[in-house]
Amino acid sequence: QVQLVESGGGLVQPGGSLRLSCVASGFNAENYAIAWYRQAVGKPREGLACKSSMEFYVESVKDRFTISRDNAKNTVYLQMDSLKPEDTADYYCARGPGPLCAGGWSGGGDFGPWGQGTQVTVSA
Repeated sequence: QVQLVESGGGLVQPGGSLRLSCVASGFNAENYAIAWYRQAVGKPREGLACKSSMEFYVESVKDRFTISRDNAKNTVYLQMDSLKPEDTADYYCARGPGPLCAGGWSGGGDFGPWGQGTQVTVSA
């Protein structure tokens, strides 16, 4: 069964860091693009970063977030630094249809399955 499970969210102060994990099962994560997304209350889903053989970021997070993959653990990480209150959201990972982060990855339309999400709250 193809499955993605996120973890690592929590409460952090502004300026702090968190590392989110996306553990893949039922497939080899090295063979697929995997991306991170978030959705804040009342806002649409936002693509953040995509990992294939390369890394892609949206402009709003590219200087603060880092996506990486540990092939031995079949896990994709999102290291988030210099967190801001506006980063508060539910964070999700999803698998792409193939190995590339194609041009539309940030929309997430053809990505799936999706994990259950992990909540990140940035607050003093």
